[in-house]
Amino acid sequence: MLWRKEREVVRQQRTIKNQFTFEGIGIHTGAKVRTVFKPAPVGTGIVFRRIDLDPVVEIPARAEYIDPGEVKRNTTLMRDGAQIHTVEHILAAASGMQVDNLVIDIDADEPPEPADGSVMELVESIKAAGTENQGVPIQYLKITTPVSYYKDKVELMALPYEGFRVSYTIEYESEFIGTQYFSLDIDPGTFVSEIAPSRTFALMSDVEMLRKEGLIKGGSLDNAVVVDKNGIMNEAPLRFPDEFVRHKILDIMGDLTLAGAPIEGHIIAVRSGHNYNLPFAKLLAQDLKNKQRFAFGPGAGQWDISTIMDIMPHRYPFLLVDRIIELEDRKRVVGIKNVTINEPFFIGHFPGHPIMPAVLIIEAMAQVGGILLLSSVNNPENYLVYFVKIDRAKFRKPVLPGDQLRFELEMLSLKRKFCKMRGKAFVDGSVVAEADLSSTIVKR
Repeated sequence: MLWRKEREVVRQQRTIKNQFTFEGIGIHTGAKVRTVFKPAPVGTGIVFRRIDLDPVVEIPARAEYIDPGEVKRNTTLMRDGAQIHTVEHILAAASGMQVDNLVIDIDADEPPEPADGSVMELVESIKAAGTENQGVPIQYLKITTPVSYYKDKVELMALPYEGFRVSYTIEYESEFIGTQYFSLDIDPGTFVSEIAPSRTFALMSDVEMLRKEGLIKGGSLDNAVVVDKNGIMNEAPLRFPDEFVRHKILDIMGDLTLAGAPIEGHIIAVRSGHNYNLPFAKLLAQDLKNKQRFAFGPGAGQWDISTIMDIMPHRYPFLLVDRIIELEDRKRVVGIKNVTINEPFFIGHFPGHPIMPAVLIIEAMAQVGGILLLSSVNNPENYLVYFVKIDRAKFRKPVLPGDQLRFELEMLSLKRKFCKMRGKAFVDGSVVAEADLSSTIVKR
């Protein structure tokens, strides 16, 4: 089955609006666990904090912290000797809901397993907490050349693709599972409807082996689908005919979160599992570093000119903003325009006495405000900004070649697709122009 959704070219980093608590039983340890999900600043990524340890150990969800010696049907992270097991479901829920920055306090070495073995309980908690844009664009790991991993009979590939797509094939000797294939473009909508409800599963023969190894102490027919030679042992029926392969997609989404940035590409997996997904995540993390597109830390993900051009339709000689240096979602924006003698308007305005036309100062101010307005909608690259009114425009000083214009705009009102902003333009800290701008957005 194929699913295709509209691609969101530009989006902001996101976190949750309000913290929430998630409690339950660890599926392998059987221990009671309490986790607290907290909002986190731009560039944090997802960080687990072992608050049961003294001192507290922070473990970022990144490939460099994968514990290679602890791959037992789950994904384990380790830092400074402290481990946290079975993180894949939390990571998948965050990835699927496009929550980029999150701090998770946990009082044990394994998160609680959702009550039904899917991640829908976590998804509903994230929805209830709400998510918010953080004013800085996300940096994707864009697959520009194929990345592949082959071992045993497992195949994993990442191919160039506009969006995020996963195609997965599983092959089981169990006649009830057999060979299953599923492929879809993943965004929060398709994740919630097609992937998040799928439950973790195991063969009965594997259950017996895992119990002998001291694992799945918290596992039951309530939080996992168990298959024997006669079919599923659970009273509740399958949620999808191909629920098994869908849960494998959920798992690989969680594992590939460790690559360090949301992926723009097509992931193809054949007969894979955690012990193969994780080396593949490390390959992708290295690819991210090679491209020098770091997703975490100070300065991560800026509104540079390439990102601006993804949103704005303007081009030479009418693109009049070089960089956005601050953006508070739906509230305010600060942008920069570097004015050089090479500007084409200086040829005629005026020969021998170059001054930037006042109307173009307002146009540049409007473009900065347009980015604030466009950033408030999904798929901003599909919209245009029309300015419908300019009030209280004043021009206090001339703008000359070599000046750097700093535009500061505040959102006064935003109703549906109409807004009013108050803007000021500065050169060296002095106001050179100001105006109130009213605008609307329309489909291209």
